[in-house]
Amino acid sequence: MAVKNRWFIALSAIAIHMSIGSAYAYSVFQNPLNETLGWEQTQVSLAFTIAIFFLGISAAFFGPFVEKKGPRISAMTAAVLFTSGLVISGLAVSVNSLLLFLLGYGVIGGMGLGLGYISPVSTLVKWFPDRRGLATGMAVLGFGAGALVASPAAASLINSLGIAATFYVLAAIFFVLMFSGALYIARPPEDWLPESMKDSEGTEKKKIKRDLAQMTSKEAVKTKRFWMLWTMMFINISVGIMIISVASPLAQEKVGMSAIAAASMVGIMGIFNGGGRIVWASASDYIGRGRTFAIFFGIQLAAFMILPTITNILLFQILIFAVISIYGGGFASLPAFIGDLFGTKQLGAIHGLLLTSWSMAGVVGPMTVSVVRSMTGSYDAIFYLFAVLIAAAFIISLRLMKNIKDIEKVAEEEERIEKMA
Repeated sequence: MAVKNRWFIALSAIAIHMSIGSAYAYSVFQNPLNETLGWEQTQVSLAFTIAIFFLGISAAFFGPFVEKKGPRISAMTAAVLFTSGLVISGLAVSVNSLLLFLLGYGVIGGMGLGLGYISPVSTLVKWFPDRRGLATGMAVLGFGAGALVASPAAASLINSLGIAATFYVLAAIFFVLMFSGALYIARPPEDWLPESMKDSEGTEKKKIKRDLAQMTSKEAVKTKRFWMLWTMMFINISVGIMIISVASPLAQEKVGMSAIAAASMVGIMGIFNGGGRIVWASASDYIGRGRTFAIFFGIQLAAFMILPTITNILLFQILIFAVISIYGGGFASLPAFIGDLFGTKQLGAIHGLLLTSWSMAGVVGPMTVSVVRSMTGSYDAIFYLFAVLIAAAFIISLRLMKNIKDIEKVAEEEERIEKMA
């Protein structure tokens, strides 16, 4: 049987992630739903909050399902769940039922988001043992870029067809994209290696760094490094979501940007969110995942100490773009980091468990900024508060690197003893 092309596998993963990444275009529906159906903005926003919450929870829940059934069945199931959520959303709009909308877009659609997010990732890591960061960066870039395509398309469809019909059309398009990607995606053959890692006789040529261990998800959660990584992701995501949730008013208040200029900055943030995913993840292949995360928190700490006193518009935007690129880069580097720390035995299940940090951060980040802003009347205290969390994450990243080195030393010593025996 012919071996599939790994770059087509990557394209299949991108098709799946771009489809579910359209969830980031949800803001396009907010005003039309409010004006047409009379739903309050907070009620409309609740659907997106529920969807992100269920993304993280279902990613953890479906992790064992992905490992057992494989990427194809998992991605097909994700396609059914995600697009069913959109269809139910359309029906909810037709009958003006907020509860049905929350169920469709938030719960069912959110479950499709979680399963669709983790389905291709463990497979990509196995297809790209030589470029783990690049591979997962490409897929997660698709998730970040989904809104760039979906936002103008959805806005145009709403104007021409109406809200309900827009949900139906998007459901049909995304079902075709996700199902097409699911049909091609598959795990590589056992012991498969890319040609770049073989010599002329087909034996292994290029040595890659060995994974610390090959663990199940149950074994992984019992390790210190799992919870170190969970905490690092939680803080990184909380910081990014906090910035995203207040970017426009923050820019207007801190450095006096106009509403139009602030809106333009928010649009550019999307580019850095997506671009950071591929740049940082690719860089992690060369400098190491541990160092990459330490750099993340070093840059963020400097940015958050400077931002409270900043008055220059250009410098303000540079710092915000840097933080947002790191937000995206964290997501993209995570699957490769999981492979390094826990192996590929149950990468999908472990990835799902770690994404619960996204569910928690999606609630904590925006709520914290809202509460502190209302209590102090300023964004400055928020920066200092998060700077403390970032400093803690930086220390944890250094401890994680030490933990990795300690484990590697033990493994090297055991290997040396075995050779002498």
